[in-house]
Amino acid sequence: MSTVDKMLIKGIRSFDPENKNVITFFKPLTLIVGSNGAGKTTIIECLKLSCTGELPPNSRSGHTFVHDPKVAGETETKGQIKLRFKTAAGKDVVCIRSFQLTQKASKMEFKAIESVLQTINPHTGEKVCLSYRCADMDREIPALMGVSKAILENVIFVHQDESNWPLQDPSTLKKKFDDIFSATRYTKALEVIKKLHKDQAQEIKTFRLKLENLQTLKDQAYRLRDSIAQDQEKSDALKTQMEDLKTNIQAVENKILRTETSMVDLRKLQEQISTKATARSTYFTLQQQQYAALSEENEDTDEELKEWQTKFEEKIALLETKIAKLEREMNDEYAKSSLLSETINDSTREIGKLQAEADAHMSVKHERDSAIRTIFNKHNLGPVPDAPFTNDIAMNLTNRTKARLSNLEDDLQEKKKTNETQLEFLWGRYLKVNARYSEVDGQIQSKKESKIGVLRRIKDKENERDAAETELSRHNLARIDERERHLQIEVERKTIALGERDYDLIISQKRSEIYTLDHKIKALHREKDNIATDADDRVKLELKKDELEKCKKKLKKIYDEHKDKFRSVLKGRLPHEKDVKKEITQAFGSVDSEYNDLNSKSQEAEQQLKLAQMKIDAAKSHLAKLQKVLDAKRKHLNSKLQSIAKVSVDINAYPKILKDAMDERDKQTNNFSYAKGMRQMYEPFEKVARQHHKCPCCDRAFTPDEEDLFVKKQRTTGTSTAERLKVLAENLSVAEDLFNQLDNLRVIYDEYVKLEKETIPLAEKDLEQLSADKSEKEQISDDLVSVLAQVKMDRDGVEVLLRPVDTIDRHVQEIQELEPQVKDLEYKLDSRGQGVKSVDEIQLELISVQRARDTLTGEVDDLRDQQKMLSEDLSNAQMRWHALREEKLRASSVLLKFKKAEEDLVHFAEEKEQLILDQKHLEEALVPLSKERESLLQEYKALKERFDQEYDQLAERKRGFQQEIDVLGTLNTRIKGYLDSNKVEKLNELQERHTLSLSQLQKCEARKQDISVELDKSKQLLRSQDQLKRNIDDNLNYRKTKAEVDRLTHDIELLEDNVLSIGSMSTIEADLKRHAQEKERLLSEYNRCQGTISVYQSNISKHKLELKQTQYKDIEKRYFNQLLQLKVGGMIFQVQFLQLYDLIT
Repeated sequence: MSTVDKMLIKGIRSFDPENKNVITFFKPLTLIVGSNGAGKTTIIECLKLSCTGELPPNSRSGHTFVHDPKVAGETETKGQIKLRFKTAAGKDVVCIRSFQLTQKASKMEFKAIESVLQTINPHTGEKVCLSYRCADMDREIPALMGVSKAILENVIFVHQDESNWPLQDPSTLKKKFDDIFSATRYTKALEVIKKLHKDQAQEIKTFRLKLENLQTLKDQAYRLRDSIAQDQEKSDALKTQMEDLKTNIQAVENKILRTETSMVDLRKLQEQISTKATARSTYFTLQQQQYAALSEENEDTDEELKEWQTKFEEKIALLETKIAKLEREMNDEYAKSSLLSETINDSTREIGKLQAEADAHMSVKHERDSAIRTIFNKHNLGPVPDAPFTNDIAMNLTNRTKARLSNLEDDLQEKKKTNETQLEFLWGRYLKVNARYSEVDGQIQSKKESKIGVLRRIKDKENERDAAETELSRHNLARIDERERHLQIEVERKTIALGERDYDLIISQKRSEIYTLDHKIKALHREKDNIATDADDRVKLELKKDELEKCKKKLKKIYDEHKDKFRSVLKGRLPHEKDVKKEITQAFGSVDSEYNDLNSKSQEAEQQLKLAQMKIDAAKSHLAKLQKVLDAKRKHLNSKLQSIAKVSVDINAYPKILKDAMDERDKQTNNFSYAKGMRQMYEPFEKVARQHHKCPCCDRAFTPDEEDLFVKKQRTTGTSTAERLKVLAENLSVAEDLFNQLDNLRVIYDEYVKLEKETIPLAEKDLEQLSADKSEKEQISDDLVSVLAQVKMDRDGVEVLLRPVDTIDRHVQEIQELEPQVKDLEYKLDSRGQGVKSVDEIQLELISVQRARDTLTGEVDDLRDQQKMLSEDLSNAQMRWHALREEKLRASSVLLKFKKAEEDLVHFAEEKEQLILDQKHLEEALVPLSKERESLLQEYKALKERFDQEYDQLAERKRGFQQEIDVLGTLNTRIKGYLDSNKVEKLNELQERHTLSLSQLQKCEARKQDISVELDKSKQLLRSQDQLKRNIDDNLNYRKTKAEVDRLTHDIELLEDNVLSIGSMSTIEADLKRHAQEKERLLSEYNRCQGTISVYQSNISKHKLELKQTQYKDIEKRYFNQLLQLKVGGMIFQVQFLQLYDLIT
């Protein structure tokens, strides 16, 4: 049992923060006695706070619990509670809680600054201090005491102000009793068990799905391995077959090669025969032509003819050598004479050219001397010596002219620089004025263009507003809303009506009944036919049994392939084969209806989102317009205030400026009124003094001097008062103008304030509301899209199963048809006709069943017509609803467009007025600038014209002098170039060489005549010898051609004998064709085997690659681990359940 030993209190309520007050609690009972306000309740409050951390009631969050700093005369007081107690285990523990109360400028601040637990280490005997957060401390102490916090708070240390809690309302009382007796523990434990059970069930379900998936993957892996083994077996067998085929193909290819070799040899022999026959024919023709061309046939032998031929060739070679030598000498003479002729012509041309240059040199010298004399006389440069001038004298005179030209050029540059300085100064003044003028004129043009643009935009906006108003008049929004609401109700009503009837289920039931009756009719027909025919029953029975077995195998195969999908679609349930179609169809119908419903809702949410976006865009546009209007008004007010106040001021200072202007106006008005009144009062004083000779104020009589002095003072005062009154009137006028200008801005300022304080915040609030609505609708739309995607996946998964389900249902129907047939046949064959109905009974039963079937068929048709009619009505209502919603959206957009046009028109009108006012001010400022600019431009043009004339005169004078000096320089250059080229000596040398070349040319012509005569004689002798040699050559060629013809005839006869020994071409070609067909047959068989092997190998590679995929990796181990995890998960849940049960009990 836990007990309290001691408690130290310091700085709590009335306990002094400087003194430590220790209270010892005696056993078995301690009574606390004291007068009112002594601190009895404070002790209980400190016990409760130490154990539970709860402040006492009415302590104002601790402000009145800690000693008041004002009472202590401090800005901060600290309080501390130390409680020593024995835990339920008999261990001594000290709990320390410290607090701080600080007096701020306007409030008190309470703070818990320390929470410590002190214990004694049983091994070392040392004190161990552990600091805790307040929340941790509040949980730790009740746990150490072995008493719940609720008992400490509501029973043991209950405050006197809360001691009547058993009399409170039932809900509070129940809560306190639940806390005291820990009644919620059992409830929470049950909730934990339920949650644990739910989580475990979900986890086990997940494990089972994973296990089923792994089972499917395992079966698939086994199937793939079996396929690989089978394909490998078949591939090996085909490889053996291909080796045999390859051996046969090689043998056939050897036969083909031998046959082709024989054929090639035969073709070569035939080609050689043909070539030699063609050559023989050619040579025979040539032989005949040569015989006909012989002038005479020589009877000498071939050796004699060849000897004659050799002699003639030697003689002809000597003659040809001599002729070639003479021709070379002739060509040399021709070349030499040609070279001499060219040399003579070149020297003649060169001599003429040099002579012309010498004549031109003399004329240039005369021209130079004349030019120097002309320049010196024209420009008065001094005396000139007599002509002709030597080169040194001419160069000296030329240098003197160049020095004079340099002086002229310096004068011209100095004049130009002076003129440019004066013109730049004047042009700078003009540019400054012109820049100001252009700036103002550009502003005016800009204002005009802006005004034209504003007018055009106003016109466009008016047209847009009129068009929107016309279009808006066609729509009745209230009527559209009502129609939309009615159509929505109608769509919902028809949807509910169509869903309540459940036509598909009724039609399915009717069809199943029809199907049953059809089977019954068929059975009756069979029974009727069986009565007539029984001979072939056993054969039919065997056939039917085979057919029934095939149908069952096909059904089992398809059912096993899609078993896992059926389980996933039907939530783990696996129906019977005959119920699969019904259940899958119902599942697809429910999923499809859910998908269609979600799709329509998603489209509707998307439309709502678009409408919300349109509203947000309209709100943003409206807010932007308001902001633009606010900025325009701010700029307008700032510009006006700046132009009025002549200093940069803030728009928010407008009320103060207006008030100051009004005060200034009132002050000037008062001053003016006071001065005017004083003047009116003093004006008659002079007249009264002159008439009555006394003071107008006190009626005292004046002496003449006093009267003159008084009148003089009055006149001086009147003059000064008039001048002061004039100044005051001017000041009043200025103050009045300033106030009126500021007062004219009051309306704009009020509109500006209204926009800033009311309109824009309201628009921003509306935009925030619309954004929040849009976010909510986006969330709804996203949720619908995600759910729709999930439902679509489910729907596609179910839709994939419809075709296999139809196949299963067809096989089931076939089995259901075949099983009665087999049973009937077996019964018939076993019973030998015992118990068989008569033909009349079967006919009556058949008619009644047929009538019932026709009735059901009519009902099914009626139900289908009703379903189709309701579906069409629903579709039409939905189409009308969507069309009406689109019309509503169009009307809303037109309304927004109309409002936007109205607001833009107001803004454009204000902008136009502002532009007109700005343009007027700028045009007034443009007039003086224009006058000043024109005067400066005229002055600049006059000065520039005068300077240009003076400069042109000087430049013209300098240019003429420069041209004369350039001409003189050109002449000097030509003279110097001629003298430097040494052309006089060259002319004498050329004349001597010309004379020598003429004598050498005459000698060459005489030598050419001698060589020509000797050459003609040698050519005549060569022609006569050449005729005899040609006759001998023709005889030798004829004999050679005749011998070649005889040789070719002998070769052809030998080749024909070889062809006969090989055989005919047709026999060889037939053998080759037969061998080629055999090879082609073997190759096609080989290719077929190779293609089959490649298919098997690709299947093996594909299956091996598929087995290497991640889902098949360690599939047996993963399957075993998943199965083990499933079993262990169930056992863990049982263990957790038992632990919780033990905890509760």
